Amino acid sequence: MPAPTEPATPLARVWVRRIVTVVVVAAVLWALGSLASRVDWSAVGAALGTLPWWSGPILVALLLLRQLLSSAPLARVVAGLGWRRALHNEMGGNLVATLAPPPADLVLRVSMFRSWRIDALDGMAGVTLTTAVFWGARFLAPVLGLAVVAVRGVERHEWWVAGVCLLVAAVILALLTLVVRSRRWARTLGRAGARIATRFGRPADADAWASAVGEFRARVSESYSRHLLPAIGLSLAGVVAEGLILLASLRLVGVPSSLSAIEILGVFLLLYPLTLMPFLGLGVLDAALIAAWLTDTPAAPEAALVAGMLVWRAVSLGGTMLIGAVSLAWWRWTGRGRRP
Repeated sequence: MPAPTEPATPLARVWVRRIVTVVVVAAVLWALGSLASRVDWSAVGAALGTLPWWSGPILVALLLLRQLLSSAPLARVVAGLGWRRALHNEMGGNLVATLAPPPADLVLRVSMFRSWRIDALDGMAGVTLTTAVFWGARFLAPVLGLAVVAVRGVERHEWWVAGVCLLVAAVILALLTLVVRSRRWARTLGRAGARIATRFGRPADADAWASAVGEFRARVSESYSRHLLPAIGLSLAGVVAEGLILLASLRLVGVPSSLSAIEILGVFLLLYPLTLMPFLGLGVLDAALIAAWLTDTPAAPEAALVAGMLVWRAVSLGGTMLIGAVSLAWWRWTGRGRRP
């Protein structure tokens, strides 16, 4: 009789994570390679050359709008934080999370909260809540995209995408509500999370996780009902602002109105869940968007589409990291001598 299978060792889990990382990176590189092999890069360069000098202020204004809307839920949830500090906390945390391994971003966020005389546990409870809400909003975006493309008619696969994503969003928000409303459910889900983390990562203390989730519940339960819907609305508004950056980028490099704004924004919202992949779905989302637009509007200039995507990525990713660096520098400068 064969011996029972032993649990995976920590070394085995490390190798599993490495293999998954390699597979994801390979998929991204394949998507980028397949896209790059079909592109007339001289035409892309010509399209980029048509970018007007006054496009910079427009794109920066839209980026700042997106950042303000994205950080607004945190400003609502954490008492005394305010939009300006919420923006700095979000941008600084995102920058460090991009450049350094966890939990460096959490250490920075806690340090910021303490320097502003805000209870660190309240601040991190707010970060946890707004992160969960954003995950729900990420999967609600295709439902909004379905409403946008309804103007030109909805195809069957778009119904399926929106339906599946709506189900995922409902599960996320239902679990969040269970955690907030029920102490027993909060501890149960905390223990379940510890088991999952132990299975796929480092060993986790189930009692510690249960206590942490219970503490989170205690800190957000009173204001949860008041903040949930506004936080979802603000998160979706931030997603729409991201779509407006993409729309402006495409128009500024010469993508004509034959590819309508309805098509650009609607398809972007339908495919938005792909941003859960590294670097907001870099490569995978880009290829999927261009393929969908060319299917719906074959006459759209492919080189201009690629140029517009490059501008959007430069603003959305590069601009966000730049704002994060400015936020971190501002916090360090203004907080000298005040951080405990």
